[in-house]
Formats: sequence, C-alpha cells, structure tokens
Amino acid sequence: MTVETVVVDHPLVLDSLARIRDVETPNALFRQNLERIGTLLIAEATQTLPTVSGVVTTPLTDAAAERIAVQPVIVPILRAGLGFLRPAQELLPDADIGFIGIARNEETHEPEPYVNKLPENIGERPVIVVDPMLATGGSLIHTLQLLVARGAQQPMTVIVALAAPEGIAAVEASGIDVTLFTAVIDDRLNDDAYIVPGLGDAGDRQFGAPA
Repeated sequence: MTVETVVVDHPLVLDSLARIRDVETPNALFRQNLERIGTLLIAEATQTLPTVSGVVTTPLTDAAAERIAVQPVIVPILRAGLGFLRPAQELLPDADIGFIGIARNEETHEPEPYVNKLPENIGERPVIVVDPMLATGGSLIHTLQLLVARGAQQPMTVIVALAAPEGIAAVEASGIDVTLFTAVIDDRLNDDAYIVPGLGDAGDRQFGAPA
C-alpha cells in the first residue's frame, strides 16, 4: 500500500473535532481546538522518530537519556496548514520548516501553487506534511511531488484533521508512500469538492474569508 492510514480517535481529539465542526464556533475557538487536535496527532505521528542514546547530568548524578536522532522537516500547506504549525514547533522546536502555498480554483477544484519555500537539506530527514483537510488530494499530491523531487525519503508522514475517501484514493494512485494520521475519515466530497459532513473551509474558519 502506498498509503497507511491511522485514525487517532483519542477522546480529546474527538472533543475538539466536535467543536471545529460546529458552525457556531467562532474563529478564535476554532483555531484553539484545531491546534489541540494538531498537538495530539503530531504526538501520535512522531512516536517512531529515531532516537540516539546518551547521558545527561542531573543535579544528583548521570542518567541515561534518549534524544531525537534527526530533526524532521515540517511542511504546512498554506494557508490552512498554519493551524498546525504552532503545535508542531512547540513539540519539535529544532525542526526546519518549509512552506508550500496552494490555492484552490473554485471553478475547476484544481490546485494553483503560489509559494514553494522548502529547506535545501531535506536529504534523509523525516518529513511531516501538515494540513487540516485532505479533500480531493490535489494540493497534498502536488506538495508530495515537490518533496520527492528534493530527495525526501518515503514514506512521508501526513497529518490532517479530516480526510475524504476520494482524497485518500487519489494519494494512493499517486504512487507516493505516505503514512496518514487523521482524526476521522468523513463520508464523501460534495459537488463543490468540500468534505461532507466536514467543517467548511478550514482557512476561512481560522483567519476569516478573504475579500
């Protein structure tokens, strides 16, 4: 399988998921709960990061210690992916950050790239792509292809709050190896390529609708 999907149904994740789905949730509370989901999903997704053994000196004596062996590269897909950036940086403060900006053409539903700022030294480092929603898969596949072209190792880790079956299928068809962490796999996409039941537009609900 090119896509291994892990559904993280922790009670705290589910509680925040209910809040971000609610149409009455204001932007500030939406951002807060999206970050809460991001923290829990990122913690789950990084359980397999390699560590290196060492020694640390405590106030009393020396103690065995484990540290992350290789700091990952975190890639939020703009603009909605910014909602997972702060929890990612809090959990992985030494990680490098790359930015991919992709807008959705509302008529064709196809991705339209506008930013490509990836670190030069991706190499053999773990890559974590963050974006609250996996709908059609177009933006994610474009991002993954850019990372593969930079030599990113596979499987890459992808973290989303919600995923549509159509998006998962599209990523599988791309042939890129991915481990996908999500809070839920929703029912379907509607005719406008929005996830149902979904939560609306994740970017708009974080930052307000653009003029």
